[in-house]
Amino acid sequence: MMRSLPIMDARASPLARYLLLAYVLLVIYASLHPFYGWRDQGVGAFAYLGGGLPRYITAFDLVTNFAAYLPLGFFALLALHPLLRGAGALAVAGLAGCLLSLALEALQTFLPSRIPSNLDLATNALGAFAGAALALAFGVDLLGRGRIHALRHRWFLDGHQYDLGLVLLGLWLFTQLNPETLLFGNGDLRGLLEAPPTALHPVEVFIQGEAVVAACNLVALGLFASCLTQDVRSLRGLLPALLAGALALKTVAVGELLKAQHVFAWLTPGALLGLAGGMLLLIPATALPRAARRALSGLLLMAATVLVNLTPENPYFADALQQWPQGYFLNFNGVTHLVSRAWPFAALFYLMLLAPRPGRGEPPSPGAL
Repeated sequence: MMRSLPIMDARASPLARYLLLAYVLLVIYASLHPFYGWRDQGVGAFAYLGGGLPRYITAFDLVTNFAAYLPLGFFALLALHPLLRGAGALAVAGLAGCLLSLALEALQTFLPSRIPSNLDLATNALGAFAGAALALAFGVDLLGRGRIHALRHRWFLDGHQYDLGLVLLGLWLFTQLNPETLLFGNGDLRGLLEAPPTALHPVEVFIQGEAVVAACNLVALGLFASCLTQDVRSLRGLLPALLAGALALKTVAVGELLKAQHVFAWLTPGALLGLAGGMLLLIPATALPRAARRALSGLLLMAATVLVNLTPENPYFADALQQWPQGYFLNFNGVTHLVSRAWPFAALFYLMLLAPRPGRGEPPSPGAL
């Protein structure tokens, strides 16, 4: 007998609020990256409001500023529901995006590498209102009563903590847009701690390192996802979707770095070995009890993070990165680097939070793949 699904109209969506928080943090980081060189340039923080239009206006800038705030308005309206509905929710969600953009553009006044613009504010505001309008027209019903709502409660366990886990899965997919990492290789801190090593290594060392990194991360991610799912059927549907999405995003990121003729340059012998080995190891690992899967996922995340920082860089990618004019993507790449570096540590902390409290047992295990 099917259990009844909670109706979003009756209560707020924690998932929407977690998504909004995560997206706001990403927007703040992208807007203020690279976060150094702060100084008073003798101009008022809001002087840009009365300034003229920028000398150079490109369609890329207009579309990017609009698109960046579209999800913000969308998530903001869903986060407000059902506290606010209709035109009131639309106005508050759109104005929230305007105020955020207003504040961030003002802060950019103190960053010599950034140029605040009233046109940026206008396109950001338009994007926020457009996103809120889309959420009002389609999002509330889709998330509250439609297929996404049904899929959420059919595949995944109920509870705020599992909504937060879904946000982390989404951020993991986002990290695949960082073209500088090994396949699934998040947590690279070498750029923060010391200069990357320049010593030459045999190609076998890179192949073996990437294979182990990819396999460990694939098994860790599969076990992480299994801690969120209702049953084995849900896991069988989720893992191929995650893997396909991750590889598609990696292809897009590498294609931007190395151009169209090299979009599959990430598909190295090490990556292929890691994918094959990871899938073979993941199948029996999902049969473990939930507590063991949670612990093993954390251990593999730690091991993979250590290996990412020890494995030599792909020499082909390293050379391409030196010649890559990031241009418009400089701030976006700053965000992908941040999320990629932080994700394993956030996931490890989350897995510790999933441990049952005294007096409360584990949810039933979904079973083996």
